Amino acid sequence: MISRRAFTATVIAATAAPFVNRATAQATDDIRSMIAGMNQLHSLQIQLGDEVVFAAAPRGAGLDRMANIKSCSKSLVALLLGSAIDRGEIADVTARLRDVAPALIPPRATAGVGSITMQDFVTLSAGLEGTSGAGYGRWVSSANWVADALQRPMVDTPGGRMIYSTGTTHVLGAAIALATGQSLLALARARLGAPLGIEIPAWTRDPQGNYLGGNDMALTPRAMLRIGVMMRDGGRYAGAQVVSEAWMRASLIARTRSPWSGLGYGYGWFLSQSGYVIARGFGGQLIAANPGRGLAVAITSGLERPARSQGYFGEQMALLDGPVLALA
Repeated sequence: MISRRAFTATVIAATAAPFVNRATAQATDDIRSMIAGMNQLHSLQIQLGDEVVFAAAPRGAGLDRMANIKSCSKSLVALLLGSAIDRGEIADVTARLRDVAPALIPPRATAGVGSITMQDFVTLSAGLEGTSGAGYGRWVSSANWVADALQRPMVDTPGGRMIYSTGTTHVLGAAIALATGQSLLALARARLGAPLGIEIPAWTRDPQGNYLGGNDMALTPRAMLRIGVMMRDGGRYAGAQVVSEAWMRASLIARTRSPWSGLGYGYGWFLSQSGYVIARGFGGQLIAANPGRGLAVAITSGLERPARSQGYFGEQMALLDGPVLALA
């Protein structure tokens, strides 16, 4: 016999269900309406709990073809730093470049670069002049990308403000590779690709053979979503701990702040006040997780135009903070 309490709970649940379904349907309709006007967007996937509740690819190559994730790569390099620290291959985030990978420091390096820590590199606060934006072409045209980055002038104190620079993350990637004795490609495949069940193809290398740390990696949109799920679930995926809980907790503390979007920045991931953890790449590539709301999101976009904070990226954040949050 059903108890009065159980009967009451059943009635409440049955009464509430139509309202929940209507709210979900409204949020889904709002999402479709918003992305219809976002002509830069190629694909969008949203996972709530264990269920993919929205998946659409109105433009581009679809959900199963490789897409250049651009600077979302920086967030994956940060995960590989955590992996190296977890395994004792790098002592901790306070380890200095001269202790982790002294061979990377060129003879004419800027004074003080040997004392830049892994934390300074992974938070994009190394203090060195940036190589991204207008300076990117000159940097990748140099004979030695690591040396060029480390010969840039100091424009701030290491550990100070964010200076967005692919060169900074490239030095970090090269340091991780030296410390572990494995290339970034091998590390990414073994420590992220295999446990997540995703393919990670080879990507751009510098003249010395170092895989580019911070740009031009490729993943399928479905693979991007799996990374989002792992970030949402504290480094776990399919019952396995892919990245340690300790590194995940440390990664989600804002250490600096973007001067453009205002978002906080932890260990390689942007952090929003609404609870999102975000990897962001040129053109509008995006991997996002909201642990408190059980959400994971992957977006791919065209590469023809940038995604500025007051433009397309602003539209993406309005989507995340509006109808996507409403799903949860």
